[in-house]
Amino acid sequence: MRIRNAALAAGIAAALLAAAPASAKTFKYAFQGVLNTLEPYALNETFTLGTLGNVYEGLIWRDKDLKIHPALAESWEVLSPTKWRFHLRKGVKFHNGNDFNADDVVFSANRVRSKGSDLTNYLNADVKVTKVDDYTVDFELSGPNPILNYQWEFWYILDKEWTEEHDAVSVTSASDTSPNYAALHANGTGPYKVVSHEAGVKTVFEKNENYWGKVEGNADRVEFTPITQDATRVAALLSGEMDLVYPIPVQDIPRVDGNQGTRAMTGPELRTIFLGMDQRRDELLYSNVKGKNPFKDVRVRKAFYQAIDENAIVKKVMRGLATPSALMISPFLYDRAGEFKRYPYDPKASKALLAEAGYPDGFEVGMDCPTDRYVNDEAICQAVTAYLARVGIKVDLNAQPKAKYFAKILASGGYDTSFYLLGWTPSSFDAHNVLFSLMNCRDDSGAGSPFNNGGWCDEKVDDLTAKILVENDKTKRDEMIYEAFKKANDDVRYIPLHQQGLAWGVSDKVDVAQRADNVLSFRYVDVKE
Repeated sequence: MRIRNAALAAGIAAALLAAAPASAKTFKYAFQGVLNTLEPYALNETFTLGTLGNVYEGLIWRDKDLKIHPALAESWEVLSPTKWRFHLRKGVKFHNGNDFNADDVVFSANRVRSKGSDLTNYLNADVKVTKVDDYTVDFELSGPNPILNYQWEFWYILDKEWTEEHDAVSVTSASDTSPNYAALHANGTGPYKVVSHEAGVKTVFEKNENYWGKVEGNADRVEFTPITQDATRVAALLSGEMDLVYPIPVQDIPRVDGNQGTRAMTGPELRTIFLGMDQRRDELLYSNVKGKNPFKDVRVRKAFYQAIDENAIVKKVMRGLATPSALMISPFLYDRAGEFKRYPYDPKASKALLAEAGYPDGFEVGMDCPTDRYVNDEAICQAVTAYLARVGIKVDLNAQPKAKYFAKILASGGYDTSFYLLGWTPSSFDAHNVLFSLMNCRDDSGAGSPFNNGGWCDEKVDDLTAKILVENDKTKRDEMIYEAFKKANDDVRYIPLHQQGLAWGVSDKVDVAQRADNVLSFRYVDVKE
């Protein structure tokens, strides 16, 4: 990967010679991570899902302000507290010309909940999906769920015929090294179609001239190139080789703004960056402590929390483009978030807690960290490692590209981690998603709370999560959310760090919309004359 980026740094223009016709409006952009797969259910990661959202569609879609609109479902109704009916859009065709209909929705509902899928939490296993007619589908639930479709923008509908024809019914998971046809090719209903894809190298999209909906922008062709090195990515923008690159290092924002023809777009993001710990195994996979798991002790978890100076990380590592968080959800998404306070940075208290727990000299532990997923992710992990060293914790940092990182730490990799950094944006933009995805009990296969990598389990939190899902009274619902978050906070089940800020570098030759979930939607890209 580094060799490839060195080549890009030496002559990135040569890698982008595949030019469109002179009349076509081409938009070129780069991201710090790769697009390893076109499989819509392989990885519940915002960049992958957001990119594929230009090609595939769900029953709903969200605009640049994250408001819900009808997509492949033109309308829906709640027939009873446990039964929803979706009326599908007629006349929609997949990119290969096949008609979209109810069979595709039922097929996709089964596939998204199948083995290998990383999106099983988008549709509960007990939901019965039934075809009423070719353009009507019923969803029968075991209990009320007023936010059933909130996160369905990223549950994309596949063409049943195409998927079966190409023997791609089984989902290729993030840890699978033998990709199927759907991982290498795409056939959606969206405003853009994939015309070429070289995993980890380059992906080219072209406008779908037969798209059923409206596209506000005018980009005819979109070329994506991953550039993992910050300096190379920024240089590609400043030289004019790229129209947009993201993220840009916070220290380079003045440079991008000061360069003629480019500007920095910044704003708040809904993502929370946090640390997680294995609290399920009786012995950690990566530690010199044998015969027990120190993270099962709340004193150890709190010691880790209080050893880390998050304010300094925000100031020095993030250069102010982040907000320290006391909670696992953005304050923009939960009204009572301000009632929570971070545990204070206190190395002396941390050492005392470690000694009280039986580790006066600290211990060793392995830590997993991505290098190309979040803003300054590796630098954050290095800072955490340094702070923990001051209280006697020796961290063996395993920092690697996101493809290997996710394949290791998620369910498909057997939750192969002891201590890790992760980021989370609730796809429903609701607190229930955080609780259900990160804070409920799970088994070793991920059934339950699939992204609770640390495996902690509290039946009280599970019970509250179930009640929150069906409660329509906002005051009562917010109180239960508060109780669940307080329980997790008091027990230090996670160590929230901050809500990271968005920082994109953009050419003055284009206009784009910056969504607060860090999704780049091609439909809003306008290439100027």
